[in-house]
Amino acid sequence: MSCLMMAACKKKLPPVNPEVPVNIIKAHTEQVLYFDNYPATTNALNQVNLLPQLQGAITGIYFKEGGYVNKGQKLYEIDERIYQANYDAALANLKVQQGNLQQAQQDADRYEYLNKNNAVAKQTYDHAIIALQNAKNQVASADQAVKSAKTSLNYTAIYAPFAGTIGLSQVKLGNVVSPGTTVLNTISTDDPIAVDFIINEKQLPRFEKLFNQKSNPSDSLFTLQLPDNTLYPATGKISVIDRAVDPQTGSITVRLVFPNPKFYLRPGMSCVVKVHNQETKPQLVLPNKAVVEQMGEYFVFVAIDTLVKDTAQTTGKISDKKELLAFQKKVQTGQTIGPKVIIKNGLNPGERVIVDGVQSLHNGTIITTAIKIPPAGKGR
Repeated sequence: MSCLMMAACKKKLPPVNPEVPVNIIKAHTEQVLYFDNYPATTNALNQVNLLPQLQGAITGIYFKEGGYVNKGQKLYEIDERIYQANYDAALANLKVQQGNLQQAQQDADRYEYLNKNNAVAKQTYDHAIIALQNAKNQVASADQAVKSAKTSLNYTAIYAPFAGTIGLSQVKLGNVVSPGTTVLNTISTDDPIAVDFIINEKQLPRFEKLFNQKSNPSDSLFTLQLPDNTLYPATGKISVIDRAVDPQTGSITVRLVFPNPKFYLRPGMSCVVKVHNQETKPQLVLPNKAVVEQMGEYFVFVAIDTLVKDTAQTTGKISDKKELLAFQKKVQTGQTIGPKVIIKNGLNPGERVIVDGVQSLHNGTIITTAIKIPPAGKGR
């Protein structure tokens, strides 16, 4: 009786449905327009740090910080009094030596005449000739000292080596500067401006081809996205590809040049270079949600009609039954374009790809499309 009661109380469980509901689309190719994005940094084509050549106190600053300066414009002045005194002393010494030379020349001429008439000792004549030569050498040495003092005096004024924008002054009036160590300021050119970005060595042939083209296409091959996500109004062109690939990272630097007439771009800005992909063939694309990432590799599930063994519940006979199964395929992805991604390898057009319900699948799962499920991210 206990067994009968237990059997009567036992509830019947509903049959387990092994089919997982999914949504399926056919993989197809389409014409796509997209850009390859590269982090980039703006740099001046010409930039120099102004360093003093002399030691002394700053006595003059002749520019507006952050403003535009012309080539040869006077920027700084170092106290010139000591260097002016050194120049005046060297100039006076030169005059003294020139007077000694004149005296030595007269003595040499006089002893040369007496020597021809055997009216002076040979030794006296020789000493006069040597004294004349020494006087000439002293004049030459004094002349070089004047030039050196003049150069030092000229270095008390610092001029702009080229036209460009000057930064904030690193020294103020009265600061004492040292030669070769104190940075006074920095000047950089503005128009045009360079934009440097790094590519993988596998992409080098593509950029070499673009670099060697006689003329770039008229469309926006190289555009620039600014830090505020707006697009810079002008397009750029390749100026330089670096000398060598970095063996540590397998990367190489490419430099673009952009016009900058209104000085919108400043050196050191972080931007994004957008390179228009010139692929003209249709590309195979899928929704992003159809692609599954596992350990850095990418997979999709495809639906394939498959014959499976089926045992009849009434007769127990085994027969072949057609089922729709999900199978995993490894793919190579390309550029992401909004909600879609380009599939480069691993999938053929026309294959049925599962786009919803992939979280519940594994290799060989029985699936069905009879029960439509809402797209990922939306309620039923």
